[in-house]
Amino acid sequence: MTLSRSLKLAALALVFALGAGAAAAADSKKEPTLSKEDQACLSCHAKPGMRKALGDGESLSLYVAPQAFAASRHNSEGCEGCHSQIDNKTHGKVVKDVASRRAYAREVMETCRDCHKKTMKQYDDSVHAALVREGSGKAPLCSDCHDPHATRSAKDAPAAGTDTASVQCANCHKPLVEAFAGSVHALAGDEALDCKDCHRTHDIKAAAVGTHLRTQCVSCHKEAVAAHASWLPNSARHLEAIACAACHAPGATRRVDLRLFEAAPGGKAVEKVGVPQFVNFTSTAGTAGLDGRALWSLLQDLNRDPAESRTFVRGRLEVANGVQSHSLAKGKALKDCATCHKPGAAAFQGVTISMVGADGRPVRQAASAGILGSLESLGSVGGFYAIGSTRIKVLDWLLVMAVGAGIALPGAHLAAKLVTARRRARAAAVEEPNTDGGM
Repeated sequence: MTLSRSLKLAALALVFALGAGAAAAADSKKEPTLSKEDQACLSCHAKPGMRKALGDGESLSLYVAPQAFAASRHNSEGCEGCHSQIDNKTHGKVVKDVASRRAYAREVMETCRDCHKKTMKQYDDSVHAALVREGSGKAPLCSDCHDPHATRSAKDAPAAGTDTASVQCANCHKPLVEAFAGSVHALAGDEALDCKDCHRTHDIKAAAVGTHLRTQCVSCHKEAVAAHASWLPNSARHLEAIACAACHAPGATRRVDLRLFEAAPGGKAVEKVGVPQFVNFTSTAGTAGLDGRALWSLLQDLNRDPAESRTFVRGRLEVANGVQSHSLAKGKALKDCATCHKPGAAAFQGVTISMVGADGRPVRQAASAGILGSLESLGSVGGFYAIGSTRIKVLDWLLVMAVGAGIALPGAHLAAKLVTARRRARAAAVEEPNTDGGM
């Protein structure tokens, strides 16, 4: 066999191998198929105009897109996997009454628990589920965020930062999503964030409660603590008492939120949840808001039973609303201490008192700005105070008096001791016994 003939045969073999590989790749990319049972269902449900009249006068679409369902995660379960309650003999012949889309969505949602137990447990602990239990008609159910007939793998989800990534959240939180779209986190290119990166997916908590969001910030900005410490005095206290957005959303309106906490086992403190006294007490507040005396009375009322955990207040500086907290700008963080630490600083003119409601969201009541400097609330705002910084004059004068007393009292004692030294010496000489005489 000549060399040229050998080369030709080798080339043909390579072409055949490449062709076989391409055919195999093409077979692996074939469109997913549906079972005969599912095809039988879709013989009716693949008609776009198929709808069901509901009790509230609206209608529910019964259309299922065949290709989308075939490519979905639920294809392997088939129609019967979620609709096992349907009797094929009577289906389509016996009319089933459905009150509304919402009622149907809540009913079908219970089927999700059969396969998604862990996810449903997370959802049950979320603020969304709490709102549903309270009777909300807007809080999301499974089908509000997931099309059960077109649910794709998380690997096929839209890339972070795209317009479609947060479309479900925008259904209810449009102003927040629009504000976030112009923020540094949404404009970070390949490192852009999405809603779930900070708020999680199913176990969503109220953003203003606890330290979850600050923890999320530090999880990405691991250098933040050291970076702040290099220029910010008492940085640990600042990071504890100030929300990140209060400095990183420079145009925001700031306020002080005095939060009700209670002591927990192990010496930890947790935000107090669902106390009716707070709602009843604050409902009587006037337009000026609660003052220092009212706060003192509230704490006395909440701590009336010595067997219960002690309730106290912690303050935090934060932005006024969620839109502002999503408008974080790059390279524009406040570093001017005088923004807050000057007489009459705007950040300390807005004050609220809050606690966590039964649904996991904060319940707030406006308070007067003077509450930060009133005698009755000194014990409450002590952890939120630094000498000369918040310009709470009462606290400044009390501290000056305490320092002065600490210096003056020992000095006065020493002066008195010196002045009376000779008198005490003469008195001691008179009292000494006579050693020169006899009996």
